[in-house]
Amino acid sequence: MNPMRRLENISLTCITLFAGLLWIFPLYWAFATSIRTESRVVSDEAGLIPDEFNLSSYIDALFNTSLIDWYINSIGTSVIITFVVLLTGMMCAYALSQMEFPGRKALYLVVLASFMVPAQALVVPQFVLMNDLGLINRWGGIILPQLVVPVVIIVYKQFFDAVPKEMKEAVVLDGGGDYTLLFKVFLPLNWGITTALGIITFIMSWNAFLWPFLVITTEDMMTIPVGITQVNDAFGVAYARIMSVALLAAAPVVIAYLIFQKRVTEAVMISSGVKG
Repeated sequence: MNPMRRLENISLTCITLFAGLLWIFPLYWAFATSIRTESRVVSDEAGLIPDEFNLSSYIDALFNTSLIDWYINSIGTSVIITFVVLLTGMMCAYALSQMEFPGRKALYLVVLASFMVPAQALVVPQFVLMNDLGLINRWGGIILPQLVVPVVIIVYKQFFDAVPKEMKEAVVLDGGGDYTLLFKVFLPLNWGITTALGIITFIMSWNAFLWPFLVITTEDMMTIPVGITQVNDAFGVAYARIMSVALLAAAPVVIAYLIFQKRVTEAVMISSGVKG
């Protein structure tokens, strides 16, 4: 092997390993903190390598907090958001791709232009609207503003545009309508895209913090990311308990990512390609 090529490979490997260590160190530190007692965490003798293995913070997180309720809330809202986003995005994309109606191109431009509007810029008007509708501290107030995901519409539309017209004509000749074409022809053809978008949408809704934090004030309705902010005690910040709750909260998403890693990567590539 060429010496320069070998040096390049070694350098690239070292950089990759260094980047990996930088990424994994916060996770390691969170775990190391979670298996220590609170007194040990704040002591001057706490080092990089834990000298004890104490699971009291995990037991405390499971039985002395509302973690289970937060799990249920996060799962429920994430599943609903994912289902509705995929269904409405698919139907909207089908209309923009396969149906002729006045203002179709203008509507598609509005969808594209929505990428230029930061989500944070919509927080105040959305909050005012939810307050006027009486949806603060309601499931509808958590879910409704998260149902608009333009990238799902665009990805589906690009796929529908690529479907041969002969396939649509064959379905029409057999007496099939738009419902048949969408759910019995187009949908089976794009299960891979639907699965990828579903996984990435679920993860995004599971990790959503800002909006649920603003519209939820009661602990029993909090989702996992918001609930973590409540994990303290009367004597101050409980570092070990916070880290144990954070790790338990991240566990389902990490497991889902490990199982569906290929699909998640596809979804990120699709989203990046559309935004680029």
